[in-house]
Amino acid sequence: MVAFTGIGSLPGDDFASAVRMTFEKLPDFPYLPELPARGPWSAMIGRGLGLPSGLAADHQGGEWRLADAPGIDQRRARACWRDDLDQLEDNAAGFTGRFKVAVTGPWTLAANLGVAHTGRVLADLGARRDLAQSLAESVGELLFDLRRRLPGAVLVLQIDEPSLPSVAAGAVPTPGGFFRHRAIDLPEISAALGWVSAAARPVTDEVILHSCAPWIGPGKVWPLANLLGERGAGLSGVSLDVDTLSGDGLDALGGAADAGAQLYLGVLPTRVAPLSADRLTDRTLRLVERLGNPPASALTLTPACGLSSWSPAQVLAGFAALRSTAGRLADELGQR
Repeated sequence: MVAFTGIGSLPGDDFASAVRMTFEKLPDFPYLPELPARGPWSAMIGRGLGLPSGLAADHQGGEWRLADAPGIDQRRARACWRDDLDQLEDNAAGFTGRFKVAVTGPWTLAANLGVAHTGRVLADLGARRDLAQSLAESVGELLFDLRRRLPGAVLVLQIDEPSLPSVAAGAVPTPGGFFRHRAIDLPEISAALGWVSAAARPVTDEVILHSCAPWIGPGKVWPLANLLGERGAGLSGVSLDVDTLSGDGLDALGGAADAGAQLYLGVLPTRVAPLSADRLTDRTLRLVERLGNPPASALTLTPACGLSSWSPAQVLAGFAALRSTAGRLADELGQR
């Protein structure tokens, strides 16, 4: 069996309808949807700052900044999490399959969160460490809460890191835009992700890193050795937009699968209208062959990124194409 699931954001602001849809259309692997149309408290950074035990922050002038006390939008973000989890529990009674929840990763938060006098958290070593450790604590609390609410589910944690390539390459602009923050070295990147991964381990063995962004350095490919397994950040897999990967990147991904990593393949492009099931299947079969035909159990098919820019009808069409492709891919892998 080849699994398929979604990535994060969906269109609209009706969470009850969105979560019901994920259970109906992704019955073997639903996920907690994100609805950024509800406001800044529901977009990626606000959602990351809305977790319990997080550092206090405020949203002003279109930017999130650390604060002495939680601002109104952070309080809304926390209330939104509580309401979403209550509605999830109402719609998931008795569920026993895999269920995925996403959190904004420490490096994307650090690259986008302001701090007084130093610009961004990214520029301050102590602030970076405090943010990552606070996030790890919050993730642990979130997952224990989900375990209580969904006792039969097999939980999966997705760490969203669209800014990580820029952080590692020294490409994150300062607030004025005239300069760039210095690159963060891979051991520090790995350590922060490792804190989050370790906080999740009492509840789940599957922690994956997701990024829609291409790797821009250092090196030519994603530093999987720094991310995966006990020698890295403790992650069990990666979720990447396959259209951002070079030939070397695909080779590295295939090698990771051989070593036991889970591959969440972003095969459904999200910057265009949904591909037909036939076109999606053709490109996916070619990709999987290029990866060396990993076992079906190592593969999960996903959209390349979130789907908030799509219409509800396009979302349904995209999920239907993923379902068809996953079934046909499983048949192909079973015949080889």
